[in-house]
Amino acid sequence: MGIEKTLTEEQKKYAVDLMVTMVVEELAEDLQEEPKEMLSKFIASKTGELLYDEESKLWWSGPSDIAQMYKKEIVGR
Repeated sequence: MGIEKTLTEEQKKYAVDLMVTMVVEELAEDLQEEPKEMLSKFIASKTGELLYDEESKLWWSGPSDIAQMYKKEIVGR
């Protein structure tokens, strides 16, 4: 049995929210933006949407990987 099956829905949601916090902090520093502004942009992005999609399992990735994914997304705009 994998760890995913032992986590409650509340624990999964907490893990995703924590990951968003870490990703936004990293992005804000790298892109020299205010964390509050960066949070709004990240949540509205395809990467942010994918992170909240439990089936994608993106929340299992590290914050730096997710930050890089977001950066690739915004370069493609």
